[in-house]
Amino acid sequence: MKVKPSSPSAVPPRWRKDVERVLISDAQLARRVKTLAREIERDFKGRETVVVSLLNGTVLFLADLIRHLNLPLRLDFIGVSSYGLGTESGDLVFTKELRLDVRGRDVLLVDDILDTGKTLSSVLPKLRALKPRRIKTCVLLDKPERRVKNIHADYIGFSIPDVFVVGYGLDFAERYRNLPFVGVLHPQIYKEPVQPVGPK
Repeated sequence: MKVKPSSPSAVPPRWRKDVERVLISDAQLARRVKTLAREIERDFKGRETVVVSLLNGTVLFLADLIRHLNLPLRLDFIGVSSYGLGTESGDLVFTKELRLDVRGRDVLLVDDILDTGKTLSSVLPKLRALKPRRIKTCVLLDKPERRVKNIHADYIGFSIPDVFVVGYGLDFAERYRNLPFVGVLHPQIYKEPVQPVGPK
């Protein structure tokens, strides 16, 4: 689904200093997530499914998605960190391994955004090695202009241009995850030096 950009006036006043415009409204998100769930249900045909979600950006999307999934499911997480303090992806680090046994099961892998493809191209071989029956991938956002790996998602919420987005779980330097919409960050925000998060 292509995104129709919103006008700058749609940004709530408290976020206007940081967010240039709303790219996807909360109403658009709610409608599309519900539709995605229906598409997934049709393909999985009532079979028990293991939903594997990549932390941390998927949390809000995942919560809304699984509430609409009328499937018997189990839920587990893989912790993956591919972004440092800046805007460019760095080395991939696995911070949490899968706990559930997925051998012979249907797996739905959920991620927040597919851009370069580096994350999914690292996670998928790890999952395949666990011998699931099949793996389908679902992403909230697809940014095809950024792709460097030959990776495609089976279910896509929105296809977006190459802009720096935050909100609805997506962050910049661990900020903005709580925005109820997907917004485009003002360039001066992510071009400023970023202070590390956590103990000094």
